[in-house]
Amino acid sequence: MEQAKQNFRVQLFITILSVMLFVVKMAAYYFTHSLVILTDALESIANIVAGFIGLYALFVAAKPKDFDHPYGHGKAEFISAAVEGTLILAAGLLIIYQTVLSFFIPIQIHSLDKGLWLIAITAVINFIAGAACLQIGKKNNSMALKASGKHLQIDTLSTLAVIAGLVIMLFTKLYWIDKALALVISIIILYNGYKIIRTSLAGIMDEADIKLLKEIIKVLNENRRENWIDLHNLRVIKYGSLLHIDCHLTIPWYFNIHQAHDEIDALTNLIKEKFGNGIELFVHTDGCLNYSCSICFKENCDKRQRPFQKKIEWTLENVVSNKKHNSAI
Repeated sequence: MEQAKQNFRVQLFITILSVMLFVVKMAAYYFTHSLVILTDALESIANIVAGFIGLYALFVAAKPKDFDHPYGHGKAEFISAAVEGTLILAAGLLIIYQTVLSFFIPIQIHSLDKGLWLIAITAVINFIAGAACLQIGKKNNSMALKASGKHLQIDTLSTLAVIAGLVIMLFTKLYWIDKALALVISIIILYNGYKIIRTSLAGIMDEADIKLLKEIIKVLNENRRENWIDLHNLRVIKYGSLLHIDCHLTIPWYFNIHQAHDEIDALTNLIKEKFGNGIELFVHTDGCLNYSCSICFKENCDKRQRPFQKKIEWTLENVVSNKKHNSAI
């Protein structure tokens, strides 16, 4: 809950900042009438609208679980990111339209030095805010904050391109660069908008996060206890900043309920220590069978029926499988 409140506060700050930066960029366009500066300002409009949408999404995601939403309201963040990606695409298309239109309605550029300083200020602020937003978003596993941070990063890169173009035009007077640069930036914006939409739709559809699964499996292999004979049917589902993880853990069949619970607690604490507290872990325990002895490296087991043959290294392929492991794997 505290993470959700922090996410909301960060998004509120980013939204207010986006409004202020938009005003600065429009002032720069007023001084220069530069199309590439207008391009940067139009992207900021998408930042503002997306910021308010993200703010509402985080407000909804911060709500506690209820009867109608037993897994919480975290999916709202994915919807927010999808809308933000769509707005980025719209901004890119609008920039292309404005650029093409400028070929038929020439606009004289002037006062580039004033515009350059104003745009440079927004680039510095955007870079700092975007880096902080991404860091907190990754720490709290917030899709909405990561989308906002990514958006600010894109804005920073496009602004740097704008600055480079303004400097070149200032010294060379080659004003055609203004239109060419606007087209290049619009293509980059379209591509990044697509990536944000693709990621958000993956979250909505509960697509497996292969990178995260591999990280979890790596941690489990490195900290594997001798009583963890087998692990399979591992699944990870994202609900905004909350991760829902479930799996089947094979332990010695003769363990009582308290001993089995101790192993589950050890597994839970390990995952939370490495990946944060925003995790719900549901573990189904299986008792080992005779064929499990061949992959069990537990020492001094007086119930062993077969000799140990080899330790099965947990991999993405065998851990996500719903089949119990044996020495034939």
